[in-house]
Amino acid sequence: MRRGSWRLVLSLLLLIGCRGEETADTEKRGALPAVAKHEANTPTTGDWLVTHSLSDPEQLNPLTSNDAAASEILQNIFQSLLTRDPRTLELKPLIAAARPIISEDKLSYTFIVRRDARFQDGRPLTGEDVLFSIKAIKCPLVNAPFLRVYFDSVVDARLVDPYTVRFTIKEPYFLNESVLGGIDVLPRHYYDPTNVLKDVTLADLQKPTDQLPSAIKKFADEFNKNYSRNPMGSGPYQFGSWKTGREIELIRDQNYWGYGKEGVDQPFLDRYKYRIINNVDAALVTLKSGGLDEMGLTPIQHVRGTSSDRFKGDFQKHEYFAPNYSYIGWNNNHPIFRDKQVRKAMTYFTNRKQMVTTVLFGLGEVVEGPIYFFRPEYDKTLPSYPYDPKKGFELLKEAGWSDTDGDGILDKAIDGEKVPFRFEIKVNSGNTTRKSVALVLQDELRKYGIAAAVREIDWTIFLADVKARKFDAVLLGWAMSVSEPDAYQVWHSSQAANKGSNHIGYKNARVDQILEQYRREFDPQKRIELYREFQKILSDEQPYTFLFVGKSVAAVQRRIHGVEVLPGGLRPIDWWVPPTEQKYGQKLTAN
Repeated sequence: MRRGSWRLVLSLLLLIGCRGEETADTEKRGALPAVAKHEANTPTTGDWLVTHSLSDPEQLNPLTSNDAAASEILQNIFQSLLTRDPRTLELKPLIAAARPIISEDKLSYTFIVRRDARFQDGRPLTGEDVLFSIKAIKCPLVNAPFLRVYFDSVVDARLVDPYTVRFTIKEPYFLNESVLGGIDVLPRHYYDPTNVLKDVTLADLQKPTDQLPSAIKKFADEFNKNYSRNPMGSGPYQFGSWKTGREIELIRDQNYWGYGKEGVDQPFLDRYKYRIINNVDAALVTLKSGGLDEMGLTPIQHVRGTSSDRFKGDFQKHEYFAPNYSYIGWNNNHPIFRDKQVRKAMTYFTNRKQMVTTVLFGLGEVVEGPIYFFRPEYDKTLPSYPYDPKKGFELLKEAGWSDTDGDGILDKAIDGEKVPFRFEIKVNSGNTTRKSVALVLQDELRKYGIAAAVREIDWTIFLADVKARKFDAVLLGWAMSVSEPDAYQVWHSSQAANKGSNHIGYKNARVDQILEQYRREFDPQKRIELYREFQKILSDEQPYTFLFVGKSVAAVQRRIHGVEVLPGGLRPIDWWVPPTEQKYGQKLTAN
């Protein structure tokens, strides 16, 4: 993901699949990226931003989508009670009039909604919409297990008055202010037009699903199915159109409630167009010919394809550490990969440093765990798994793998049946970096009697297979938190069920204890100690082969001003074009 995701819940992990991979600079480790100096020119409205997307997002339902491409679009349409300062990452009010009133025991959070906020259809935003939004999240039949996990401790939510909402918590959670403040506020009248959830309490929604009233089941079914391509919120951009396989368009809301309001983002560009081109080389040709204004570059494009004087005259390139990592996920329920000795061997077979050199042109860095390396929770003492195929082969022999029938493929008796060491690595189509990583590993494994097939699949189909656990191994990425992390979503055993984010089915009782205790711990140093132990367990069990973290490299047309590198990446809401340089469309004006 080449841009920062500015939706508030920065701890929410997002699947990365639709972007080019990143490159890295190892000399700048140790602190968050410095903020580039802001331009002094006065921003003005008008013009469009035509940007590249490698594939369609999975969907655009603000609660049930969980891929980075959707998040990038939806953050322009929806708003939350709180937001974060883009430079300091400090919490600040947005839809809320102020930060919440928190009880001394940290079991009650009261938010007052500002009275001037409006949805894009002109209807006022009130506490009723906030209450509906938390009910929709907590409804167990809504397809949002990856989001709902952050709200496990919320047991009640009530209106104190039409603009005041009080949340009751069953146990302290150190991220509760951020999580509750980060709820995307959905218009109840749009997403629940018959007000099905009006008299439903959060306690009602905790009942077993087979005991829920038929009306709630009908609501969830309609919510899951009917709102995947037509979002509507209170943000500065309205959904315009979605031409599958071609483009998605957002239009600046001429009646946006936030115009001129202090502390509220001010949109300048009239339209965002996300042009879908499922080939990065074709996208670069389109960029150079003027059909795109911005795109994320692959390493080879950065090093070899964008160095001409003409390109430098037309575009500026921005390099920055992106808070995400790539990994190979081993299906821990697969007969072959449920043995941690096999998973360790796979990491020894993976020449990660060489992949950084040849695939990322030396501009990447191998990582050993899931925590952003600028965070204090990251354990710099983790042992590194070097490329050592002989060690990997020895581990396989110790685990009982050998070629018993002389066919050149290792095999082993598992559950009473002879199982050959054959498996498939799935990657999303169009992502040349991931395909290259998979092919390099495939070639290495072949030398040691392991048959790995590589299969490319369209992103939406690929993501459906991941959620359904229909894979042996996958190449994927996670966006990480630049603020305090919470790894529960991906690594707790409870999230292996019901299409949760623990796609590989990893289960470890001690890890579960750590993740639960971590959430209740308000002492930052104790949280660091807990996560150091957590990372050591993952290092020993290798449920993923962690690959690398890197820099994103974005090429942006020079007519676009206000481009800054911030701790979360680039932030297009701040971008603008001087009137004399504007290229597209008739200028929109606010009413």
